[in-house]
Amino acid sequence: MNFMEMKKEIIIDRALKLFLEKPILNVTIKDISEANGVGEATIYRYFQTKENILVLCAIKLTHKLFDDYFDLSHYDNGYKKIKEFYYCFLYVFKNHPEYLRFINYFDAYVINKDSENVLRIYEASIDNYKKVFIDAYNEGIKDLSIKEIKDIDIFYYSTTKSLLELCKREATSNDLLVSDTKIDKSILIEKLINIILDNIKK
Repeated sequence: MNFMEMKKEIIIDRALKLFLEKPILNVTIKDISEANGVGEATIYRYFQTKENILVLCAIKLTHKLFDDYFDLSHYDNGYKKIKEFYYCFLYVFKNHPEYLRFINYFDAYVINKDSENVLRIYEASIDNYKKVFIDAYNEGIKDLSIKEIKDIDIFYYSTTKSLLELCKREATSNDLLVSDTKIDKSILIEKLINIILDNIKK
């Protein structure tokens, strides 16, 4: 890694810290430049736009989450790996709700932008998650610990998107309704995980 690449990595790290502390709309190029001790022109020279910094931060975060949570190699059958895969969402919710808040803000922000290229780059960064899931599923089919799913792609996307949306909502909600305070948010997420697992366990 050359000096410029190292400098860009440092800027991305510090920008991500800012984005995790407050909503994306409240973070400016000036904030990012001040956090890095450089001028705004330097930020623009390296990244051109705030959107470019933002997507690089989102990619960095998805890789960090994958590396920190989604190593399933020490589980000895497909079902245990898939169970742990889904429970990783709960672990992230409990340990780093700020990550989920960032993803929620990121999704809302890019949807209002001319973001086709941004989303394509970001989507490529989350392919590792699906690969881990599919590998665990195939292992579970071989060791007979899980049911065969007719369309595993639909199962994967419907379950992970539903679970992620619930995690994001609970990480960003303000408990406006009385009912919101009656059940522990972690229990809600765990219940959904168990419903998913009931549909795949043999």
